[in-house]
Amino acid sequence: MSLPILTMTDVRLAFGGKPLFEGVSFNLAKGERAALVGRNGAGKSTLMRLITGRHEPDDGELWIHPGTVITTVEQEPDLSSYDTVLDYAVSSGAEPWRAEAELGHFGVDPAVSPSILSGGQIRRSALAKAFALDPDILLLDEPTNHLDVPMIETLETRLIGFNGGVLLVSHDRRFMENVTTNTLWLRDGVVLKSPKGYGDFDRWAEEIEEAEIRQLEKIKTQLKAEEHWLQRGVTGRRARNMGRLHKLKAMRAEAARRKAAIVAQKAKAGISAEDAGHQSRKVIETFGLSKAYGDLKIVEGLDFKILRGDRIGLIGPNGVGKTTLLKLMLDEIERDSGNVKINPALRITYLDQTRETLRPKDTLWEALAPQGGDSLMVQGHQRHVAAYAKDFLFKPDQLRQAVAALSGGERNRLTLAIALAQSTDVLVLDEPTNDLDMQTLDLLEDMLLNFEGTLILVSHDRAFLDATVTSCLVPLGDGKWVETAGGWTDAQSQIKGKPGQAKASAPKDKKSKPKPTTPKKQTKLSFKDQHRLREVETLMPQLETEIGELETKLADPNLFNQNPDEFSRINTRLEAARAELEQAELDWMEIEEKKEALAS
Repeated sequence: MSLPILTMTDVRLAFGGKPLFEGVSFNLAKGERAALVGRNGAGKSTLMRLITGRHEPDDGELWIHPGTVITTVEQEPDLSSYDTVLDYAVSSGAEPWRAEAELGHFGVDPAVSPSILSGGQIRRSALAKAFALDPDILLLDEPTNHLDVPMIETLETRLIGFNGGVLLVSHDRRFMENVTTNTLWLRDGVVLKSPKGYGDFDRWAEEIEEAEIRQLEKIKTQLKAEEHWLQRGVTGRRARNMGRLHKLKAMRAEAARRKAAIVAQKAKAGISAEDAGHQSRKVIETFGLSKAYGDLKIVEGLDFKILRGDRIGLIGPNGVGKTTLLKLMLDEIERDSGNVKINPALRITYLDQTRETLRPKDTLWEALAPQGGDSLMVQGHQRHVAAYAKDFLFKPDQLRQAVAALSGGERNRLTLAIALAQSTDVLVLDEPTNDLDMQTLDLLEDMLLNFEGTLILVSHDRAFLDATVTSCLVPLGDGKWVETAGGWTDAQSQIKGKPGQAKASAPKDKKSKPKPTTPKKQTKLSFKDQHRLREVETLMPQLETEIGELETKLADPNLFNQNPDEFSRINTRLEAARAELEQAELDWMEIEEKKEALAS
């Protein structure tokens, strides 16, 4: 392994109050690509600023090998003072030929004015500038924001071939899994280091949390730190992820069943003879939809139906026209030809990329409850403002904070909270994951899987698409689009063959093989599984009843002001009950799967 080129030892940093870091120690060597993870507000960006010298530690030592070149790709690069992109790319001292080559690698014209660049082109320009300097340490803060999947894959290839050290902060889980070689977990003011990449993070972090729990039980003490509702346990997240997978599989199976039923109905009675029940399930239908801008065909002759309960992802590279197609389907822009029918009885909520629904002078409380009072309606149910804000990881003392003072990620969380509170039949989200931290993504996936209406989603986040949609609408070129079953990964496997068709199953080996001697097949559940099955079947309805009662108590608009301790106690129990129910449901699903396997 290479010698470290950067070392932090017992670094402490405070901004006038409680220390942000206390005892941070780690090192970074050439060839390492470290994922820097931690909850929102843990100090990941501040740690990077310490490395670049923009902050000085209050105590401890930061050692950087003499002559080490460090460069940073910021979240919001500023190119406004440069005449050309090349001027910007060489501003840190890079050789012009190298800067021009890197700009070409990332698909940016060196001679173009920065004033006409899109968000994605600005991001690509900043990445080209960083690589052109050939640094020893590369610091990346949300580098995939505004990039489409082909460009993210280009960046992955470039990073894997990079010889220097990389410190990476990103909400894009698939990207982190693909490029990182080790993981730094910034947690409670210290850094824990794993020798494996982000793909192993959940397992490693769960081991740490379980060891801490065992230690706490051993010394019979309780955690005295502040309330940990911002730091969702890794163990719980892994359980939720498994539960989500079961639920998503069921949704995809149901979507496939409904599609097959429609095809069978058409074959049996003809296209014009669809039953009234099917007609009432239609959300949006397009007939020969076409739109072009000059020679660029966005869509050509699209016949497509979106039914109630569909969960559709629009995927494809930047510039292919995903947002334009979305707005055509919503009848928000004029089409060249064809027709669009939207069910007038349905309520549609559209959250676009601009997030312009917030008023800067409003407080967070006013943004959530614009009509005043202490409560708001969330999907038809009354919730206290403080409790609902807490669901989106906002602290109580932020409720009176002005929207203008919120960070970009916090504003996105607030916009999502407002959009998801509305009682709606169709939820349309255009790039909802931009600038979101891992905790908010986790929360958003939960909410979308529990949303019973129709979901239409535009996103470049591959893991997010795999976790939330049941089918994808994919561009094939020249204005043609095809629907594929499953998420992003399924779509890629299907469009590599014939358009819209999945790969054929592998042929069975025709060579005869001797049958191995196998032990007697197990035909029934173990005693332990039988006992747990009876237990959870009794427990689940009890927990559901308790959760309903607790939610009713929290809906009391006067409870928070009159008895904040009781409000906190009820809310804490509610979270625990939900976690217990989720685990019980997960156990039930796993045991039922065992029963099915044994019966087959």
